[in-house]
Amino acid sequence: MSDTLKLAAEKRTEFGKGAARRARMAHQVPAVIYGHGANPLHVLLPGHDTMMALKHSNALITVEWDGQKQLVLTKDVQRHPVKRTIEHVDLLIVHKGEKVTVDIPVHVLGEPFPGTVAVTEHTTLSIEAEATHIPESVEVTIEGLEEGERILAGDVKLPGGSTLVTDPEATVVAISVPRGAVSEEEQEAADAAAEEAADAADTDAE
Repeated sequence: MSDTLKLAAEKRTEFGKGAARRARMAHQVPAVIYGHGANPLHVLLPGHDTMMALKHSNALITVEWDGQKQLVLTKDVQRHPVKRTIEHVDLLIVHKGEKVTVDIPVHVLGEPFPGTVAVTEHTTLSIEAEATHIPESVEVTIEGLEEGERILAGDVKLPGGSTLVTDPEATVVAISVPRGAVSEEEQEAADAAAEEAADAADTDAE
C-alpha cells in the first residue's frame, strides 16, 4: 500500500526562468498540480522534503496550501542533467479509490546457471492499480535459470489489486551465454579432440 506523504506548498506568484532560478536558490522546487479538469495550479515545494518524498517511486503526496489540501501522484520529475537536483515536478490529481496506470521498477533476484548472464530487457512494468495501493516494485527470481530461458511480463506475480498493462508476452529477463563464451559441452569436446591429437602425434613420433 502506498504511504501518503505530506508537503506544505506556496502558490507561485512569479514565473519565468529568473523566478524559477530564484526559487531553487531559496531551496524551493517549482511544481504544477493538474488533472480531473481542474485549472493547473503552480506552487513551490520545500526542496529537502520534496527530495526525500521523491525517493519513493510513484510517490503519493498530500499537498497543503492556504488551508487547502489535495492528494496527488508524482507524474514527472525534471532534474538537472549534471547535478541531478530536482528542477520541476508535475503532480497529477488523484482520488482515493481511483485506478491509475503507472510504471513500477522490476527487481531481479538470484543468479542464473554458471556461465550464463541475465539480460534485463524491461526494467519497469506498466500496471493499473488504485492510487492509494500502488506497489513500490515487483520482484522476479532468476536463480538457476539456464540459457534460452526467459521470464515474460505475464509470468511476474503482481500484488493483489494490480493489473498488468504491459504486453504479457514482453520479455522481462532473458538468460544467454556471453558472446565468445564456450559451453561446458563444447569445452569437453575441444579437450577430447586435443587429447586425440596429442595421442596421434605421440604414435607418429614412435
